[in-house]
Amino acid sequence: MTDRYANGVTTSLMEPQNGRTASENAGEEHPEGEGKIVLKRKLTLINGVAIIVGTIIGSGIFIAPTGVFLYTESVGTSLLIWSACGILSTIGALCYAELGTSITRSGGDYAYLLVSFGPLVGFLRLWIALLIIRPTTQTIVALTFAHYAAKPFFEDCDPPENSVKLLAAVCLTLLTAINCLSVKVSMKVQDVFTVGKLLALIMIILAGLYYMATGKLENFNNPWEGTYSARNIGYAFYSGLFAFGGWNYLNFVTEELQDPYKNLPRAIWIAMPLVTGIYVLVNLAYFAVVNKPEMLSSLAVAVSFGNRVFGPMAFMVPIFVALSTFGGVNGVLFTSARLFATGAQEGQLPRFFQLFHVKQQTPIPSLIFTCLMSLLMLLTDNVYQLINYFSSVLWLSVVASIAGMLWLRHKRPDMPRPIKVHLALPITFMVGCVTLVLLPNLEEPMNLLIGIVITLAGIPFYYVFIARQNKPKCYGRLSNSMVEICRAIFNTTIIESNEALK
Repeated sequence: MTDRYANGVTTSLMEPQNGRTASENAGEEHPEGEGKIVLKRKLTLINGVAIIVGTIIGSGIFIAPTGVFLYTESVGTSLLIWSACGILSTIGALCYAELGTSITRSGGDYAYLLVSFGPLVGFLRLWIALLIIRPTTQTIVALTFAHYAAKPFFEDCDPPENSVKLLAAVCLTLLTAINCLSVKVSMKVQDVFTVGKLLALIMIILAGLYYMATGKLENFNNPWEGTYSARNIGYAFYSGLFAFGGWNYLNFVTEELQDPYKNLPRAIWIAMPLVTGIYVLVNLAYFAVVNKPEMLSSLAVAVSFGNRVFGPMAFMVPIFVALSTFGGVNGVLFTSARLFATGAQEGQLPRFFQLFHVKQQTPIPSLIFTCLMSLLMLLTDNVYQLINYFSSVLWLSVVASIAGMLWLRHKRPDMPRPIKVHLALPITFMVGCVTLVLLPNLEEPMNLLIGIVITLAGIPFYYVFIARQNKPKCYGRLSNSMVEICRAIFNTTIIESNEALK
Protein backbone atom coordinates (compact mmCIF):
# COMPACT_ATOMS: atom_id res chain seq x y z
CA MET A 1 0.00 0.00 0.00
CA THR A 2 1.32 3.37 -0.92
CA ASP A 3 0.74 6.69 0.74
CA ARG A 4 1.08 8.55 -2.52
CA TYR A 5 -1.97 10.47 -3.67
CA ALA A 6 -2.95 9.14 -7.07
CA ASN A 7 -3.45 12.38 -8.94
CA GLY A 8 -0.48 14.11 -7.37
CA VAL A 9 -2.41 17.09 -6.00
CA THR A 10 -0.37 18.83 -3.34
CA THR A 11 -1.53 21.11 -0.59
CA SER A 12 0.07 22.51 2.54
CA LEU A 13 0.35 18.89 3.68
CA MET A 14 2.91 18.18 0.97
CA GLU A 15 6.41 17.25 2.00
CA PRO A 16 9.28 17.87 -0.43
CA GLN A 17 11.46 14.89 -1.12
CA ASN A 18 15.24 14.71 -1.59
CA GLY A 19 15.39 18.14 0.01
CA ARG A 20 13.76 19.71 -3.03
CA THR A 21 10.50 21.55 -3.55
CA ALA A 22 7.58 20.35 -5.62
CA SER A 23 8.31 22.82 -8.37
CA GLU A 24 11.88 21.56 -8.58
CA ASN A 25 10.75 17.96 -8.77
CA ALA A 26 7.92 18.65 -11.23
CA GLY A 27 8.56 17.90 -14.86
CA GLU A 28 11.53 15.60 -14.19
CA GLU A 29 11.62 11.86 -14.68
CA HIS A 30 12.53 9.76 -11.65
CA PRO A 31 12.96 6.00 -11.61
CA GLU A 32 10.39 4.06 -9.62
CA GLY A 33 8.61 7.17 -8.48
CA GLU A 34 11.58 8.79 -6.65
CA GLY A 35 11.15 12.48 -6.05
CA LYS A 36 7.44 12.43 -6.78
CA ILE A 37 5.05 14.44 -4.66
CA VAL A 38 3.83 12.60 -1.57
CA LEU A 39 0.91 13.36 0.72
CA LYS A 40 0.69 12.10 4.27
CA ARG A 41 -2.56 10.63 5.54
CA LYS A 42 -3.73 13.74 7.39
CA LEU A 43 -7.52 13.25 7.30
CA THR A 44 -8.83 11.98 10.62
CA LEU A 45 -12.15 10.30 11.37
CA ILE A 46 -13.64 13.69 12.25
CA ASN A 47 -12.40 15.11 8.95
CA GLY A 48 -14.02 12.20 7.12
CA VAL A 49 -17.35 12.80 8.85
CA ALA A 50 -17.09 16.52 8.03
CA ILE A 51 -16.45 15.79 4.35
CA ILE A 52 -19.55 13.58 4.07
CA VAL A 53 -21.84 15.85 6.10
CA GLY A 54 -20.53 19.06 4.53
CA THR A 55 -20.93 17.73 0.99
CA ILE A 56 -24.39 16.21 1.44
CA ILE A 57 -25.91 19.25 3.13
CA GLY A 58 -25.99 21.71 0.27
CA SER A 59 -28.93 23.03 -1.69
CA GLY A 60 -31.05 19.87 -1.62
CA ILE A 61 -32.63 20.23 1.81
CA PHE A 62 -33.74 23.76 0.91
CA ILE A 63 -35.26 23.04 -2.53
CA ALA A 64 -36.03 19.30 -2.48
CA PRO A 65 -38.78 19.49 0.21
CA THR A 66 -40.97 21.28 -2.32
CA GLY A 67 -40.07 18.67 -4.96
CA VAL A 68 -40.92 15.70 -2.72
CA PHE A 69 -44.20 17.22 -1.57
CA LEU A 70 -45.07 18.38 -5.09
CA TYR A 71 -45.23 14.78 -6.31
CA THR A 72 -46.91 13.23 -3.22
CA GLU A 73 -48.98 16.06 -1.66
CA SER A 74 -48.89 13.99 1.52
CA VAL A 75 -47.11 14.97 4.73
CA GLY A 76 -46.79 11.40 6.03
CA THR A 77 -45.60 9.97 2.71
CA SER A 78 -43.08 12.78 2.28
CA LEU A 79 -41.53 12.07 5.69
CA LEU A 80 -41.39 8.35 4.89
CA ILE A 81 -39.67 9.08 1.57
CA TRP A 82 -37.10 11.26 3.31
CA SER A 83 -36.36 8.44 5.78
CA ALA A 84 -36.16 5.85 2.99
CA CYS A 85 -33.79 8.06 1.00
CA GLY A 86 -31.50 8.26 4.01
CA ILE A 87 -31.53 4.48 4.49
CA LEU A 88 -30.90 3.80 0.79
CA SER A 89 -28.05 6.31 0.69
CA THR A 90 -26.49 4.72 3.79
CA ILE A 91 -26.59 1.28 2.14
CA GLY A 92 -24.93 2.72 -0.97
CA ALA A 93 -22.27 4.42 1.14
CA LEU A 94 -21.45 1.13 2.90
CA CYS A 95 -21.03 -0.59 -0.48
CA TYR A 96 -18.69 2.20 -1.51
CA ALA A 97 -16.70 1.58 1.66
CA GLU A 98 -15.84 -1.87 0.29
CA LEU A 99 -14.99 -0.39 -3.12
CA GLY A 100 -12.91 2.42 -1.65
CA THR A 101 -10.76 0.14 0.48
CA SER A 102 -10.21 -2.52 -2.21
CA ILE A 103 -9.51 -0.05 -5.06
CA THR A 104 -7.40 2.60 -3.39
CA ARG A 105 -6.86 4.84 -6.42
CA SER A 106 -8.67 8.16 -6.56
CA GLY A 107 -11.47 8.72 -9.03
CA GLY A 108 -14.53 7.28 -7.33
CA ASP A 109 -17.05 5.70 -9.71
CA TYR A 110 -14.73 6.16 -12.67
CA ALA A 111 -11.94 4.15 -11.05
CA TYR A 112 -14.30 1.38 -9.93
CA LEU A 113 -15.91 0.96 -13.35
CA LEU A 114 -12.57 1.04 -15.14
CA VAL A 115 -11.16 -1.71 -12.91
CA SER A 116 -14.36 -3.78 -13.03
CA PHE A 117 -15.44 -3.55 -16.67
CA GLY A 118 -12.52 -2.11 -18.59
CA PRO A 119 -11.52 1.21 -20.17
CA LEU A 120 -14.61 1.73 -22.36
CA VAL A 121 -17.07 1.55 -19.45
CA GLY A 122 -14.78 3.67 -17.33
CA PHE A 123 -14.55 6.27 -20.09
CA LEU A 124 -18.34 6.41 -20.48
CA ARG A 125 -18.63 7.22 -16.75
CA LEU A 126 -16.00 9.93 -17.18
CA TRP A 127 -17.84 11.16 -20.28
CA ILE A 128 -21.16 11.68 -18.49
CA ALA A 129 -19.39 13.19 -15.48
CA LEU A 130 -17.75 15.71 -17.78
CA LEU A 131 -20.88 16.54 -19.77
CA ILE A 132 -23.75 15.98 -17.32
CA ILE A 133 -23.20 15.03 -13.70
CA ARG A 134 -20.58 17.49 -12.47
CA PRO A 135 -21.68 20.64 -14.36
CA THR A 136 -25.37 19.91 -13.69
CA THR A 137 -24.74 19.46 -9.96
CA GLN A 138 -22.86 22.74 -9.79
CA THR A 139 -25.54 24.53 -11.81
CA ILE A 140 -28.40 23.32 -9.61
CA VAL A 141 -26.64 24.41 -6.43
CA ALA A 142 -25.57 27.75 -7.96
CA LEU A 143 -29.15 28.47 -9.09
CA THR A 144 -30.41 27.73 -5.60
CA PHE A 145 -27.79 30.04 -4.12
CA ALA A 146 -28.83 32.79 -6.51
CA HIS A 147 -32.54 32.36 -5.76
CA TYR A 148 -32.07 32.58 -2.00
CA ALA A 149 -29.50 35.37 -2.19
CA ALA A 150 -31.90 37.50 -4.26
CA LYS A 151 -35.05 36.61 -2.30
CA PRO A 152 -34.65 39.28 0.45
CA PHE A 153 -34.87 41.95 -2.26
CA PHE A 154 -38.13 40.50 -3.66
CA GLU A 155 -40.27 39.80 -0.59
CA ASP A 156 -43.62 39.66 -2.37
CA CYS A 157 -42.60 37.79 -5.51
CA ASP A 158 -39.94 35.52 -6.93
CA PRO A 159 -36.72 37.15 -8.18
CA PRO A 160 -36.51 37.74 -11.95
CA GLU A 161 -35.22 34.68 -13.78
CA ASN A 162 -32.46 36.52 -15.60
CA SER A 163 -31.23 38.07 -12.36
CA VAL A 164 -31.07 34.64 -10.73
CA LYS A 165 -29.10 33.19 -13.64
CA LEU A 166 -26.71 36.12 -13.69
CA LEU A 167 -26.08 35.78 -9.96
CA ALA A 168 -25.55 32.02 -10.37
CA ALA A 169 -22.97 32.73 -13.08
CA VAL A 170 -21.19 35.16 -10.74
CA CYS A 171 -21.15 32.48 -8.03
CA LEU A 172 -19.63 29.89 -10.39
CA THR A 173 -16.95 32.21 -11.75
CA LEU A 174 -16.01 33.62 -8.33
CA LEU A 175 -15.56 30.18 -6.76
CA THR A 176 -13.66 28.95 -9.79
CA ALA A 177 -11.28 31.89 -9.36
CA ILE A 178 -10.86 31.11 -5.64
CA ASN A 179 -10.14 27.44 -6.36
CA CYS A 180 -7.64 28.44 -9.05
CA LEU A 181 -5.80 30.83 -6.74
CA SER A 182 -5.33 28.69 -3.63
CA VAL A 183 -6.25 25.29 -2.20
CA LYS A 184 -5.89 26.69 1.32
CA VAL A 185 -8.30 29.56 0.70
CA SER A 186 -10.86 27.27 -0.98
CA MET A 187 -10.81 24.98 2.07
CA LYS A 188 -11.27 27.95 4.40
CA VAL A 189 -14.27 28.97 2.32
CA GLN A 190 -15.63 25.43 2.70
CA ASP A 191 -15.22 25.49 6.51
CA VAL A 192 -16.88 28.88 6.95
CA PHE A 193 -19.88 28.04 4.78
CA THR A 194 -20.33 24.62 6.40
CA VAL A 195 -20.81 26.38 9.74
CA GLY A 196 -23.38 28.62 8.07
CA LYS A 197 -25.44 25.73 6.73
CA LEU A 198 -25.46 23.94 10.08
CA LEU A 199 -26.62 27.09 11.85
CA ALA A 200 -29.44 27.50 9.32
CA LEU A 201 -30.70 23.94 9.84
CA ILE A 202 -30.47 24.15 13.63
CA MET A 203 -32.46 27.39 13.58
CA ILE A 204 -35.16 25.79 11.43
CA ILE A 205 -35.40 22.64 13.57
CA LEU A 206 -35.61 24.51 16.90
CA ALA A 207 -38.17 26.97 15.54
CA GLY A 208 -40.29 24.15 14.13
CA LEU A 209 -40.23 22.17 17.37
CA TYR A 210 -41.25 25.28 19.32
CA TYR A 211 -44.06 25.93 16.84
CA MET A 212 -45.40 22.39 17.34
CA ALA A 213 -45.01 22.63 21.11
CA THR A 214 -47.46 25.54 21.11
CA GLY A 215 -50.13 23.20 19.74
CA LYS A 216 -50.16 24.38 16.12
CA LEU A 217 -50.51 20.98 14.46
CA GLU A 218 -53.29 21.63 11.94
CA ASN A 219 -50.99 20.94 8.99
CA PHE A 220 -50.69 17.33 10.16
CA ASN A 221 -54.41 16.60 9.75
CA ASN A 222 -54.97 13.76 7.24
CA PRO A 223 -51.23 13.14 6.82
CA TRP A 224 -51.69 10.27 4.31
CA GLU A 225 -54.02 12.12 1.96
CA GLY A 226 -52.19 12.75 -1.30
CA THR A 227 -51.40 11.75 -4.87
CA TYR A 228 -50.06 8.24 -5.45
CA SER A 229 -48.72 6.91 -8.74
CA ALA A 230 -45.55 5.14 -9.86
CA ARG A 231 -44.41 8.24 -11.70
CA ASN A 232 -45.01 10.61 -8.78
CA ILE A 233 -43.38 8.34 -6.19
CA GLY A 234 -40.35 7.92 -8.44
CA TYR A 235 -39.89 11.65 -8.95
CA ALA A 236 -40.43 12.29 -5.23
CA PHE A 237 -37.57 9.87 -4.49
CA TYR A 238 -35.44 11.65 -7.11
CA SER A 239 -35.85 14.95 -5.26
CA GLY A 240 -35.13 13.32 -1.89
CA LEU A 241 -32.08 11.42 -3.12
CA PHE A 242 -30.77 14.59 -4.74
CA ALA A 243 -30.61 16.12 -1.26
CA PHE A 244 -28.48 13.16 -0.11
CA GLY A 245 -26.08 13.49 -3.03
CA GLY A 246 -22.45 13.49 -1.93
CA TRP A 247 -22.40 10.41 0.33
CA ASN A 248 -19.68 8.90 -1.90
CA TYR A 249 -17.38 11.95 -1.98
CA LEU A 250 -15.11 10.64 0.77
CA ASN A 251 -14.10 7.94 -1.74
CA PHE A 252 -12.40 10.66 -3.77
CA VAL A 253 -9.87 11.21 -0.95
CA THR A 254 -9.51 7.70 0.49
CA GLU A 255 -5.75 7.78 0.01
CA GLU A 256 -5.52 10.79 2.33
CA LEU A 257 -7.63 9.21 5.08
CA GLN A 258 -5.86 7.85 8.14
CA ASP A 259 -6.46 4.11 8.58
CA PRO A 260 -9.16 4.05 5.86
CA TYR A 261 -10.06 0.42 6.58
CA LYS A 262 -11.49 1.53 9.92
CA ASN A 263 -12.24 5.22 9.49
CA LEU A 264 -14.08 5.00 6.15
CA PRO A 265 -16.93 2.81 7.43
CA ARG A 266 -16.93 4.60 10.80
CA ALA A 267 -17.32 7.97 9.08
CA ILE A 268 -20.23 6.58 7.09
CA TRP A 269 -21.95 5.13 10.16
CA ILE A 270 -21.64 8.47 11.97
CA ALA A 271 -22.44 10.85 9.11
CA MET A 272 -25.34 9.13 7.35
CA PRO A 273 -27.66 8.66 10.38
CA LEU A 274 -26.78 12.21 11.47
CA VAL A 275 -27.75 13.71 8.10
CA THR A 276 -30.88 11.55 7.84
CA GLY A 277 -32.04 12.66 11.31
CA ILE A 278 -31.41 16.32 10.51
CA TYR A 279 -33.27 16.08 7.22
CA VAL A 280 -36.34 14.41 8.72
CA LEU A 281 -36.48 16.97 11.54
CA VAL A 282 -36.09 19.89 9.13
CA ASN A 283 -38.96 18.59 7.00
CA LEU A 284 -41.07 18.06 10.10
CA ALA A 285 -40.46 21.71 10.95
CA TYR A 286 -41.36 22.81 7.41
CA PHE A 287 -44.66 20.90 7.48
CA ALA A 288 -45.56 22.27 10.91
CA VAL A 289 -45.26 25.88 9.77
CA VAL A 290 -45.80 26.02 6.00
CA ASN A 291 -49.24 24.97 4.78
CA LYS A 292 -49.94 22.92 1.68
CA PRO A 293 -50.62 25.76 -0.82
CA GLU A 294 -47.48 27.61 0.28
CA MET A 295 -45.38 24.45 0.10
CA LEU A 296 -46.54 23.76 -3.45
CA SER A 297 -46.14 27.32 -4.72
CA SER A 298 -42.77 28.35 -3.27
CA LEU A 299 -39.39 27.14 -4.47
CA ALA A 300 -37.82 28.97 -1.52
CA VAL A 301 -39.66 26.95 1.14
CA ALA A 302 -37.11 27.85 3.82
CA VAL A 303 -37.80 31.55 3.18
CA SER A 304 -41.55 30.99 3.54
CA PHE A 305 -40.79 29.21 6.80
CA GLY A 306 -38.65 32.11 8.04
CA ASN A 307 -41.27 34.73 7.16
CA ARG A 308 -43.83 32.87 9.25
CA VAL A 309 -41.66 32.09 12.29
CA PHE A 310 -38.82 34.60 12.64
CA GLY A 311 -40.70 37.83 11.93
CA PRO A 312 -38.28 40.77 11.57
CA MET A 313 -35.32 38.33 11.62
CA ALA A 314 -36.67 36.38 8.65
CA PHE A 315 -34.06 37.94 6.37
CA MET A 316 -31.45 35.73 8.10
CA VAL A 317 -32.89 32.52 6.59
CA PRO A 318 -32.13 33.23 2.91
CA ILE A 319 -28.70 34.49 3.98
CA PHE A 320 -27.92 31.23 5.77
CA VAL A 321 -29.29 29.20 2.87
CA ALA A 322 -27.20 31.17 0.42
CA LEU A 323 -24.13 30.48 2.58
CA SER A 324 -24.92 26.77 2.50
CA THR A 325 -25.37 26.54 -1.24
CA PHE A 326 -22.34 28.73 -1.93
CA GLY A 327 -20.21 26.27 0.04
CA GLY A 328 -21.83 23.39 -1.84
CA VAL A 329 -20.67 24.73 -5.19
CA ASN A 330 -17.17 25.08 -3.76
CA GLY A 331 -17.09 21.44 -2.65
CA VAL A 332 -18.17 20.08 -6.02
CA LEU A 333 -15.61 22.21 -7.85
CA PHE A 334 -12.83 20.99 -5.57
CA THR A 335 -13.57 17.27 -6.04
CA SER A 336 -14.27 17.49 -9.78
CA ALA A 337 -10.66 18.41 -10.44
CA ARG A 338 -9.44 15.18 -8.80
CA LEU A 339 -11.73 13.08 -10.98
CA PHE A 340 -10.69 14.74 -14.23
CA ALA A 341 -6.99 14.59 -13.32
CA THR A 342 -7.30 10.83 -12.77
CA GLY A 343 -8.97 10.45 -16.17
CA ALA A 344 -6.15 12.38 -17.83
CA GLN A 345 -3.53 10.27 -16.04
CA GLU A 346 -5.18 7.17 -17.50
CA GLY A 347 -4.97 8.68 -20.98
CA GLN A 348 -8.74 9.12 -21.32
CA LEU A 349 -8.85 12.92 -21.18
CA PRO A 350 -6.60 15.52 -22.77
CA ARG A 351 -3.32 16.05 -20.96
CA PHE A 352 -4.15 19.62 -19.95
CA PHE A 353 -6.46 18.19 -17.26
CA GLN A 354 -3.25 16.98 -15.54
CA LEU A 355 -1.87 20.50 -15.30
CA PHE A 356 -1.55 21.97 -11.82
CA HIS A 357 -0.11 25.31 -10.78
CA VAL A 358 3.56 24.90 -9.92
CA LYS A 359 3.37 26.64 -6.52
CA GLN A 360 -0.31 26.71 -5.54
CA GLN A 361 -0.94 23.16 -6.84
CA THR A 362 -4.40 24.07 -8.17
CA PRO A 363 -5.78 22.39 -11.36
CA ILE A 364 -6.50 25.64 -13.19
CA PRO A 365 -7.38 24.29 -16.69
CA SER A 366 -9.67 21.62 -15.24
CA LEU A 367 -11.46 24.14 -13.02
CA ILE A 368 -11.99 26.58 -15.89
CA PHE A 369 -13.38 23.83 -18.14
CA THR A 370 -15.80 22.71 -15.39
CA CYS A 371 -16.96 26.29 -14.87
CA LEU A 372 -17.64 26.79 -18.59
CA MET A 373 -19.72 23.58 -18.75
CA SER A 374 -21.75 24.72 -15.74
CA LEU A 375 -22.38 28.11 -17.33
CA LEU A 376 -23.80 26.34 -20.39
CA MET A 377 -26.18 24.40 -18.12
CA LEU A 378 -27.67 27.71 -16.97
CA LEU A 379 -29.58 27.75 -20.28
CA THR A 380 -31.93 25.12 -18.78
CA ASP A 381 -34.99 26.84 -17.34
CA ASN A 382 -36.47 24.38 -14.82
CA VAL A 383 -34.39 23.36 -11.81
CA TYR A 384 -36.58 20.29 -11.17
CA GLN A 385 -36.10 19.19 -14.75
CA LEU A 386 -32.37 19.36 -14.10
CA ILE A 387 -32.79 17.13 -11.03
CA ASN A 388 -34.83 14.52 -12.92
CA TYR A 389 -32.50 14.53 -15.92
CA PHE A 390 -29.39 14.36 -13.76
CA SER A 391 -30.73 11.66 -11.41
CA SER A 392 -31.50 9.05 -14.09
CA VAL A 393 -27.95 9.03 -15.40
CA LEU A 394 -26.30 9.39 -12.00
CA TRP A 395 -28.11 6.53 -10.32
CA LEU A 396 -27.55 4.18 -13.23
CA SER A 397 -23.82 4.85 -13.00
CA VAL A 398 -23.89 4.24 -9.24
CA VAL A 399 -25.74 0.95 -9.83
CA ALA A 400 -23.07 -0.01 -12.36
CA SER A 401 -20.34 0.68 -9.77
CA ILE A 402 -22.04 -1.56 -7.21
CA ALA A 403 -22.54 -4.24 -9.88
CA GLY A 404 -18.82 -3.92 -10.55
CA MET A 405 -18.15 -4.66 -6.90
CA LEU A 406 -20.09 -7.95 -7.19
CA TRP A 407 -18.35 -8.77 -10.47
CA LEU A 408 -14.95 -8.25 -8.87
CA ARG A 409 -15.89 -10.65 -6.08
CA HIS A 410 -16.41 -13.28 -8.75
CA LYS A 411 -13.66 -12.25 -11.17
CA ARG A 412 -10.96 -11.48 -8.59
CA PRO A 413 -11.81 -13.36 -5.39
CA ASP A 414 -8.26 -12.94 -4.02
CA MET A 415 -8.37 -9.15 -4.30
CA PRO A 416 -7.71 -7.58 -0.85
CA ARG A 417 -11.02 -6.58 0.75
CA PRO A 418 -10.48 -5.08 4.20
CA ILE A 419 -14.22 -4.36 4.25
CA LYS A 420 -16.77 -6.77 2.81
CA VAL A 421 -20.45 -5.94 3.16
CA HIS A 422 -23.20 -8.56 3.29
CA LEU A 423 -24.49 -9.58 -0.14
CA ALA A 424 -27.99 -8.42 0.77
CA LEU A 425 -26.87 -4.77 0.91
CA PRO A 426 -25.64 -4.31 -2.69
CA ILE A 427 -28.57 -6.34 -4.04
CA THR A 428 -31.06 -4.22 -2.06
CA PHE A 429 -29.37 -1.05 -3.22
CA MET A 430 -29.31 -2.02 -6.90
CA VAL A 431 -32.93 -3.18 -6.90
CA GLY A 432 -34.02 0.01 -5.18
CA CYS A 433 -32.10 2.28 -7.55
CA VAL A 434 -33.21 0.48 -10.73
CA THR A 435 -36.81 0.62 -9.53
CA LEU A 436 -36.54 4.34 -8.83
CA VAL A 437 -35.09 4.96 -12.29
CA LEU A 438 -37.75 2.91 -14.05
CA LEU A 439 -40.86 4.07 -12.14
CA PRO A 440 -41.11 7.62 -13.52
CA ASN A 441 -39.49 6.78 -16.84
CA LEU A 442 -42.12 4.18 -17.74
CA GLU A 443 -44.56 7.05 -18.20
CA GLU A 444 -42.09 9.77 -19.22
CA PRO A 445 -39.07 7.99 -20.73
CA MET A 446 -37.57 11.02 -22.46
CA ASN A 447 -35.25 12.03 -19.60
CA LEU A 448 -33.77 8.54 -19.36
CA LEU A 449 -33.53 8.16 -23.14
CA ILE A 450 -31.70 11.47 -23.48
CA GLY A 451 -29.29 10.46 -20.74
CA ILE A 452 -28.62 7.07 -22.35
CA VAL A 453 -28.12 8.62 -25.79
CA ILE A 454 -25.60 11.12 -24.43
CA THR A 455 -23.80 8.31 -22.60
CA LEU A 456 -23.64 6.04 -25.66
CA ALA A 457 -22.48 8.96 -27.78
CA GLY A 458 -19.20 8.58 -25.96
CA ILE A 459 -18.53 5.19 -27.64
CA PRO A 460 -17.52 6.51 -31.09
CA PHE A 461 -15.61 9.30 -29.38
CA TYR A 462 -13.72 6.69 -27.34
CA TYR A 463 -12.71 4.60 -30.35
CA VAL A 464 -11.76 7.58 -32.51
CA PHE A 465 -9.88 9.68 -29.96
CA ILE A 466 -8.90 7.35 -27.08
CA ALA A 467 -8.52 3.70 -28.15
CA ARG A 468 -7.17 4.39 -31.64
CA GLN A 469 -3.49 3.48 -31.80
CA ASN A 470 -2.38 5.48 -34.84
CA LYS A 471 -3.87 8.85 -34.08
CA PRO A 472 -3.29 11.66 -36.58
CA LYS A 473 -0.20 13.71 -35.87
CA CYS A 474 -2.34 16.81 -35.71
CA TYR A 475 -4.06 15.39 -32.62
CA GLY A 476 -0.77 15.13 -30.78
CA ARG A 477 0.29 18.58 -31.92
CA LEU A 478 -3.03 20.07 -30.80
CA SER A 479 -2.81 18.36 -27.40
CA ASN A 480 0.77 19.48 -26.89
CA SER A 481 -0.08 23.00 -27.99
CA MET A 482 -2.90 23.21 -25.45
CA VAL A 483 -0.57 21.96 -22.74
CA GLU A 484 2.12 24.47 -23.65
CA ILE A 485 -0.38 27.34 -23.84
CA CYS A 486 -1.81 26.47 -20.42
CA ARG A 487 1.69 26.11 -19.02
CA ALA A 488 2.63 29.55 -20.29
CA ILE A 489 -0.57 31.33 -19.23
CA PHE A 490 -1.22 29.65 -15.87
CA ASN A 491 2.32 28.58 -14.83
CA THR A 492 1.31 24.92 -14.55
CA THR A 493 3.05 21.57 -14.88
CA ILE A 494 2.01 17.97 -15.60
CA ILE A 495 1.33 15.87 -12.50
CA GLU A 496 1.76 12.12 -12.92
CA SER A 497 0.23 9.28 -10.93
CA ASN A 498 2.19 6.74 -8.92
CA GLU A 499 -0.33 3.93 -9.34
CA ALA A 500 -2.03 2.39 -12.33
CA LEU A 501 -5.64 1.24 -12.36
CA LYS A 502 -5.61 -2.50 -12.99
